[in-house]
Amino acid sequence: MKYLSYEDFEKVNVFGKGDDNEAFAQYFTGASFLKPLTNPSKTGVFLANVTFAPGCRNNWHIHHAKKGGGQILICTAGEGWYQEEGKAAVSLAPGMVITIPPEVKHWHGAKKDSWFSHIAVEVPGEQTSNEWCEPVDDEAYKRLA
Repeated sequence: MKYLSYEDFEKVNVFGKGDDNEAFAQYFTGASFLKPLTNPSKTGVFLANVTFAPGCRNNWHIHHAKKGGGQILICTAGEGWYQEEGKAAVSLAPGMVITIPPEVKHWHGAKKDSWFSHIAVEVPGEQTSNEWCEPVDDEAYKRLA
């Protein structure tokens, strides 16, 4: 379900919006928010609820790993998009799980007319790193329906 009103969205965003995602703001178009759910030094796995304001999306990026690695997105509220390079964008809704293998260039974020949240899971691996690439083309994003 789409939520243009933040007040309505917050009622269903079970993990909460969190704080301004200042550390990664340079890699996002629009406003994003981050609420860590685990402490990786205590659990070995980092999970965070990422909330995107309507129209917000992250840049194209790649999760590198020599072994293991990648990312899992667990969609929890609102509606969004996920796209791998060279493939059509996938519409995201609560309850969907996206498994992103390492070395796959992709982006994800909110639809232009809805708030969106997902839990981001950093899959443990060997020699993992993120490579942030170019922003998603505005015209291509606006054409998504």
